[in-house]
Amino acid sequence: DPQQLEVATSGKKRLRRFIVIDEVVDELYGSKVRQYFEENDVQYKILALPTTEETKSMDLVLNILQEVQNFSIDRRTEPIIAIGGGVCLDIVGLAASLYRRRTPYIRVPTTLLSYVDASVGAKTGVNFLQCKNKLGGYTPPVASFLDRSFIQSIPRRHISNGLGEILKMALMKHKGLFDLLKSHGKYLLDTKFQSCSGSAGHGDAALQTTRIAIETMLEELAPNLWEDDLDRLVDFGHLISPELEMRVLPSLMHGEAVNIDMAFMTYVAHTRGLLSAGEKEQIIQCMRGLELPVWHGGCSWALIKTALRERLKHSGGQPRMPLPTGLGVA
Repeated sequence: DPQQLEVATSGKKRLRRFIVIDEVVDELYGSKVRQYFEENDVQYKILALPTTEETKSMDLVLNILQEVQNFSIDRRTEPIIAIGGGVCLDIVGLAASLYRRRTPYIRVPTTLLSYVDASVGAKTGVNFLQCKNKLGGYTPPVASFLDRSFIQSIPRRHISNGLGEILKMALMKHKGLFDLLKSHGKYLLDTKFQSCSGSAGHGDAALQTTRIAIETMLEELAPNLWEDDLDRLVDFGHLISPELEMRVLPSLMHGEAVNIDMAFMTYVAHTRGLLSAGEKEQIIQCMRGLELPVWHGGCSWALIKTALRERLKHSGGQPRMPLPTGLGVA
């Protein structure tokens, strides 16, 4: 808005920002964030919180809202900024959507998983009664700022975790992305998705991989942002995994649980004659190459049945089961 911009830059009104940052990210980058706001003469409040699946609750949302109220933001010109992984972005998104019915917010993802997944969609939410994201809404951010340099400080296992969601898009929609993961998976893990000079034979695999993953995700989500159509390819890997992930917390991360679901469904697709034995093997080998688990002891037949029953309820008695019918097609 030109008028708001004029007020902001005329010096009549000092810029103010409320920032929620994951406490681990705050330890690593908090001083840089504070320095940035101070150098730009912004009055700010930084709230550092433990944002994990175990703390992803309505209590944390209310905690944030209490602090937002104390800081007293202008919901037209002062977006809340969320800096962290997917859990942080989900919680802050829900808090923003509730405050004065809808306050704008900005997502700054700091993990590979949130970079290619949570940064793109409109979903916000928290866990409730041991069910994943049972409370939430659809409130897109006003912007997502993507900076891959955050990813260099996350552990290798977290990179694998994010690769699970990238592989999902590759298997459902993009053979070229699958080939990139197969050829450069280890390199991407080793370099933590940083664009390195002198990476002969790899090109800018990190940029290509993330760009294709985000573009294919947007293609799927944008026309169906509120999920009115339940035929969603992005639900691949999300039939059994929500139940499994919550049941075995904290032993599996989100992308790992999704990958176990995808591995199981790959066998289902093969058994139903949708995938050849060779294609099935290629998929499983690619998963192993990305250092993702393909099974977990908690994934019992009883759990699978419970998960499918939940899915049936969730989709109004019309179960949808996205399955690969080749490499990059579904």
